[in-house]
Amino acid sequence: MKIYIVRIMLAGSLLAPAIFAQTTTPAPQAKPANKVNTRRENQQNRIAQGVKSGQLNAKETARLENKEHKLNQEIHNDRAANGGKLTAQEKRQVNRQQNRVSNQSYNQKHDSQTQPK
Repeated sequence: MKIYIVRIMLAGSLLAPAIFAQTTTPAPQAKPANKVNTRRENQQNRIAQGVKSGQLNAKETARLENKEHKLNQEIHNDRAANGGKLTAQEKRQVNRQQNRVSNQSYNQKHDSQTQPK
């Protein structure tokens, strides 16, 4: 009987550290993708989809592409001035501008003007 109790206590003392060592630590998060570039690509895809579906006519497409081009140039110039990175203020400004162009794109795609067939 004493041997049985000793074995249980020994097994418990060996397992206790293993049980407590299994803490759940959060998995390392992957570095977030560059939001500016991701949004730029998404916007280009939305414009292309609007052209393909006929929701955007030639003038609307040209206008949106021109706005995208100007914004992309501004981003390029800001990065060149800051060693390849955008400052926090520039990121906020670019985000606002991307929101504006995105909303304009949505409005153009959902107005009554369509591509002539």
